[in-house]
Amino acid sequence: MAAGNDGANKPENDDPFGYLYEDGQAAGAQPPGGGGYGYPGPAAAQPGVPRTSYNQVRTVGERQYGGQGGQQHAQPYVPPQQQAPYGQPQAQYAAPETYGGPPTRQVPPQQHHGGGSGRGPNTRGILIGAVAVVAVVVVGIAAAVITNSGKDDDKDKQAGTGGTATTAPVQPSGEPSTEPSADETPAELPKQDAATLKLGGSAGLATDVKGAEGSNGTYVAGFNQVGSSVTWKANMPTEGKYRLTVRYAIPAVDANATLTVNGKANSSPLGLKNFVHSTDPNLEKNWQTTWAPVDLQKGENEIKISCETGNQCDVLLDWLEVTPPE
Repeated sequence: MAAGNDGANKPENDDPFGYLYEDGQAAGAQPPGGGGYGYPGPAAAQPGVPRTSYNQVRTVGERQYGGQGGQQHAQPYVPPQQQAPYGQPQAQYAAPETYGGPPTRQVPPQQHHGGGSGRGPNTRGILIGAVAVVAVVVVGIAAAVITNSGKDDDKDKQAGTGGTATTAPVQPSGEPSTEPSADETPAELPKQDAATLKLGGSAGLATDVKGAEGSNGTYVAGFNQVGSSVTWKANMPTEGKYRLTVRYAIPAVDANATLTVNGKANSSPLGLKNFVHSTDPNLEKNWQTTWAPVDLQKGENEIKISCETGNQCDVLLDWLEVTPPE
């Protein structure tokens, strides 16, 4: 550009790459009809008028966002005839901040959290909240129904008693009843000292051997002769099977006797054995008990122990007792 003919333009408004365009023109390149690619358009082909197909050129690092010193730059007017056709670069492109708008910034990508997986709102959380609300409402309704039901029952009770709930007066206890109680303990089964029984044959009373539990230590002796016996009249509350328990003493030698209940002798003799396995013939050290099963009737029963032929009857008798079966 010739000196003295730069008009009102500043040096920075000139095109520093103009020599490239001049070389292209000198080589015979044809400029586009509407300008662009550095070629001036019809409006810029006049002498002394600066080209408008480009904007300000700045040094690297000189660009200011939002305008320099608060100064806003207006967008240059580009005539319609200078606009490039569709698909071609626009010669009038300028940096966005030169239009006076706010500085551009990058919008960070939004991150999705929760159970939506980036596909929409968290429907699972909404569903759980709705279920919780429904549950609370149901519980409240149930509690209200139960409370009202209890109040209605109280009203019915009060209405039946004249409006006030009262308790029945305590009746004074009457005279003691003489009727037997249903929880009465079972009748005590009979027990009898042998010395108080009916004796027969050579059987008699003695107190020489210590350890007898009868009255005053009395027991039945002389039972070792055939025909000797003791007879007991036992009164039973009910009929059934029982045990006849006998306490006796022997001189460390097994003995036996015949047992008869209500006139019927048992097929097996009453065993009076040496259950303590004593080797001392001293009778005082050989007191022990034995038992035999018996069928008794309700009321009086005759129980007889006797020394018959074939029995070994060297024994002392202390007492007899009926006990329940086990």
